[in-house]
Amino acid sequence: MTRVPSILIESPRLHLRELTVQDAPFILQLLNEPGFLRFIGDKGVRTLPDARDYILKGPVDSYLRHGFGLYLAVLRESGTPIGICGLLKRDTLADVDVGFAFLESHWSKGYASESAAAVLAYGRQRFGIRRIVAITDPDNLGSIAVVEKIGLAFEKRIRLTPEGPELNLFGSGRD
Repeated sequence: MTRVPSILIESPRLHLRELTVQDAPFILQLLNEPGFLRFIGDKGVRTLPDARDYILKGPVDSYLRHGFGLYLAVLRESGTPIGICGLLKRDTLADVDVGFAFLESHWSKGYASESAAAVLAYGRQRFGIRRIVAITDPDNLGSIAVVEKIGLAFEKRIRLTPEGPELNLFGSGRD
């Protein structure tokens, strides 16, 4: 029998829950949208098995290692998945960061800021994380607006790897 993941975070219009391999069709769609590829990057997910591997090696591994990770964001009224949002602990970044990605059909509707604000509160309350940051592509004006709306301010430009692109780092200023 398939385990139904419980809702971890609720916001006015969304439920956020852990991802499972059953979410592979949605992840395959999301990770191949033009906006995801442009602003977040190509994760090489082209098939359902690729999407299952992405879920297991990324979010599920993070749940086991850190207790948190990326969560599936679904509409409360219908249960329809529309994006992912959660906390990430990257090996190349000192702080935990909030990350999000939504289907382009759900952009500019406030879902990213609603879920990111809820995830920030969850990270601070549930895990006691004092400083949570965000990173964005400098050209991703939508994501920049979201992180500013949830109270983070531009701090500096960074690279996650020496050969990686230059990214904006936003933080709360609290250590």
